[in-house]
Amino acid sequence: MADTQLFDFKVKSQIQDYEVHFIDSLKESLDSSLVNGDFIIIDEKIKELYSEQLDEVLDGFRFISIEASEKQKSYEGVIPVLNQLMENGFKKNHRLIAVGGGITQDVTAFIASILYRGVTWIFYPTSLLAQGDSCIGSKTSINFREFKNQVGGFYPPKDVFIYPGFISSLPYSEIQSGMGEMLHYFIVSGKEDFDFYKSRYQQAFSDKSVLTEIIGRSLAIKKEYIEKDEFDKHIRQVFNYGHSFGHAIESLTNYQIPHGVAVSFGMDMSNFVSVKMNLIDDEVREEIREVTQYIWGDYSVSGLLPAELMKALSRDKKNVGNQLGLILNGGYGKVFKKLVDPDDTFKAWIEEYFNDQS
Repeated sequence: MADTQLFDFKVKSQIQDYEVHFIDSLKESLDSSLVNGDFIIIDEKIKELYSEQLDEVLDGFRFISIEASEKQKSYEGVIPVLNQLMENGFKKNHRLIAVGGGITQDVTAFIASILYRGVTWIFYPTSLLAQGDSCIGSKTSINFREFKNQVGGFYPPKDVFIYPGFISSLPYSEIQSGMGEMLHYFIVSGKEDFDFYKSRYQQAFSDKSVLTEIIGRSLAIKKEYIEKDEFDKHIRQVFNYGHSFGHAIESLTNYQIPHGVAVSFGMDMSNFVSVKMNLIDDEVREEIREVTQYIWGDYSVSGLLPAELMKALSRDKKNVGNQLGLILNGGYGKVFKKLVDPDDTFKAWIEEYFNDQS
C-alpha cells in the first residue's frame, strides 16, 4: 500500500484555504480531529456499515443521521436538520462534521454556508465520486422542488479527510461511477495524464492502492483549475466535458444509470460530435472509447430516443439562447466550450450515434 500521506495537499481559496489529508485510520483521525461543540452529520448507511469504528465516536458527540436521497438534499429536506442543530445548542463557533457522500456533502456545506452567516465544516467523503471529485472545489447545491442543484453557492470545508477504506464497502456500480467521473479530468489535463489513467484503470477496480493513486492525481488536476477559477466563470467550465450529454442521459433514464457512468457515455457522445466537426481523428475517440466501454460495462443507452435527448439537451444551463453550450474535444489537453446550433445536421449526428449503439 502506498503511503497515503504522499497525496496530501492544500487548496488555495478566496473564501478560506483548506487542506486535503489521506488517512489510514478513520477512528484515529476522528479521535484526533473532533473537539467539544462539533456536530456530526452522517449518512445513516455509513453509520450502520462502520458502526465498529464510529459508535464510540458518536457516543461522545452530537450527531444527526440523514438519508442520502435527493429529497433530503432539498430546501424542505434541510429544514429539519437546521431545526435540530439550533434546538440542540449549535453555536457559530462550533463545527459541522460531514461523514458521507455527495448528498451529505451538499446538505452540510449548504447549511454551513448559511447558518449564522457561515460556520466551519469538515468533510469525510465516503463515496468514490466525492473522494475523487466533489470534495474539493467549494461548490454547494441543493434542489428546489423539481429543479435539481439550482440553489447554492461556494463554501469550502476547512479540512477534507480521505479514507480509502470506505471504498471496500461500495457496490461495483459506484466504482464504475467514480471512475467515469474521474476520467474526464485526465483527458482535460493532457495525453500524459490520460496515459497514466489508461495504464491503471482496470487494476484500480480491484486494487485499492492503485485507485488511491488515481484519486490523488484526479484531485491534483482539479486543484490547478479551481485555484485559477474557483467560482466557475471561465477555464473551470471545461470540467463539464461529458456532462451535458451525461445529465440528459441521467434524466431520460430516471437516474437508473449512475452519474459517472452517464458522464462516460457523455464523453463518448462529445467525442463522436467532435469527430463529425473534424476536431479530433476517430482514432482519439476510439482510444478513449476503449476505456469508457470498460467503465460502463453492462449499462446501455441504446433504448433512448434521439428526439428526447435533444429536448433534454435544450434545457442545459450552459446553453446560450437556442444554441447548445457543449464541451467538445480538440485533443488531449484541448477540451473547450463551443456554442452549437441544434440544426438538422446536429440532429442527424445524434440519430447516427444511437443507431450505432443498437
